[in-house]
This record gives sequence, structure tokens and C-alpha cells, in this order.
Amino acid sequence: MSVQQKSAPTLRRHVFPTELGPCTVRVQQGARGPCATSGIPDVYLHGAAGSWTTFRPLLSGAPANDRVLFDLPGWGESTNGARLEHFSVDAMARTVTGVLDALGYRRWNLVGHSMGGFLALHMAAVWPEQTASVAAISATTFGVSEAARTPLRSLHRFPSFAGMLLAMRSMAALGPAGTALVRAIAATPLMGPLMSPFFADPAAIPPTVFRDLGDDARPASFSAAARAAAHYDFGRWRGILCPVLAIRGDSDVFTPPSDLARLAEIVPHARLSTIPHCGHFANIERPEQVQRLLDDLWSRGGVPRPPSILLSSTRSPALFT
Repeated sequence: MSVQQKSAPTLRRHVFPTELGPCTVRVQQGARGPCATSGIPDVYLHGAAGSWTTFRPLLSGAPANDRVLFDLPGWGESTNGARLEHFSVDAMARTVTGVLDALGYRRWNLVGHSMGGFLALHMAAVWPEQTASVAAISATTFGVSEAARTPLRSLHRFPSFAGMLLAMRSMAALGPAGTALVRAIAATPLMGPLMSPFFADPAAIPPTVFRDLGDDARPASFSAAARAAAHYDFGRWRGILCPVLAIRGDSDVFTPPSDLARLAEIVPHARLSTIPHCGHFANIERPEQVQRLLDDLWSRGGVPRPPSILLSSTRSPALFT
């Protein structure tokens, strides 16, 4: 596992009202200038058990284009006031595009991890002219959607996701006490074994990463996202026009190889990449490989920029603020 040291980027924090509640974003200005003239931003969408901080390992160096990092409604600093009863894939996509419009952007590159990859692909289908490219890192798509419909019956075939969903639903039923319980567990050594299936080499992951993932867990939001994915019409993705890169780790328990194969059937021009010795969080375990793939995607998509430089260190790779 590569562990990276990064100088802290300069991020401007914004909060926008949306139909799903307040949405907090952070913007890092690129070398091309202020957001109104910087062209196409790189937009980062986190997973259902994360926040913007899961992309910390990919933020090294000064970017050519602006970076926009979301805490989606229901997660991170966008938790209070989130209207999860209105949660849907379409509503979340409208939230993201509304915020980008308010920031002055008209086109965008999308980088999504897990649920964020699902959302990025949806946005590319609904807004094909505005979406310049999609990088879906361990996107939770076909297998997760099926397991979300029948979690009990999926325990034998998709145990990691089905088990996590059932646990999250139980915690969500407890309300704030459930979230507090998850965070309490995250502060104990028990969190390491619980999260180990999501990493190829869990022994190499600093305990702070497991703790921070636990802190980012939002049982009610996770459950709402699973409900939204359960009956999604994946045929909508046939309308995707932009370059698509789909990445998975070879040990990913949420994104099986069959998911990438089915994506290639629906989006024939998608490029598929499997990173060796890597689990569900490639942006944490293998940030250098992920960044190289992103740089290549953006260059092929007509938005060339110099590759990012990552510096070696022994510090935890992500999820620190």
C-alpha cells in the first residue's frame, strides 16, 4: 500500500440550500483561474459510507482545473437538516447540478466513489452535454441494486453489502442513538476487523482510517441510498456520451467483475480497469494508480493537464481533517 503525504490544499467552504437540505461543498481553485473562467471542474462525489475527506489522497499538488468536493445531503457536514424522506437518485443528481450551476460551472468531470460512482453515471446519462467525463471508482451498481431489493436472500451471494445494509437499517431504526453507537464502535479496536473486508491488506491500513470511516457512517442515509438504488433503471445509462472510466480493486467485495462487464454492455465505450492488490477503497489504498488513470482519462477527454505529484510518507493516507 502506498501512503501519501500531501500539503493541505486551500479549500473554500460553501453551503447551499437544496431540495434535500443544506449541501456543503469545498472548492479548490485551479491554475486556470477563478471558477467563472476556469472551464471544466473536477467534481468529487463520495460513497454512502464516506464524505469529501475520502478523496484526500487525490488532492496533492495544485490542480490545473478547479476541484469541487461534495458532502452530499445526509453525509459529512451536510447531515443536519437533510430531508432523507425525499431522497432519490434524481433528487441527489439535481442537488449536485444545482450547486455546480450556483458556483458558475456549466460542464464538469465527475469522479465518484462507490455510491458516488453510481450517481456520476446517472448524471452523465441525464446531462450528457454537460458531463465531460466520468471516473467511477468501485461504483456500487448492478450487484448492490439487486442485494438492496432482497438483502436477506442476498446474504449468501453478496454477504458484505447485504450484511452491512441490514446492520445499517437496524442502527437507523434507533435514530441518533444508532449513529452514536456506530461511532462508539469506530473508536474501539473492533472497527478494524469489521472494516477489513473492504481492503486488500487491512493490516497495512492505519487504525485512524477505520475510525474515520466509522465517524462518516450515517445509518439512515446509507439505508436511504440503498432504497434509491434498489429499483433503478440501468437502461438509462445507454444515453451516456462522454468518456467513462470504471475502476475496481481486484479484492473489491462491493463491485464484482460482473458489474464492470454489464456496464460495458450498456456503455460500450467505457474503459475498464482493475487495480491489483486493492479492495473497495482504491482512492485510499492505491491513490497513485488511481491518479494516473484519472490523468489519462482527462487527457483523452480533451482536457489535458499535467499529472499530479504524490509524495511518499508514513502518514495515514486519508480521512484526516
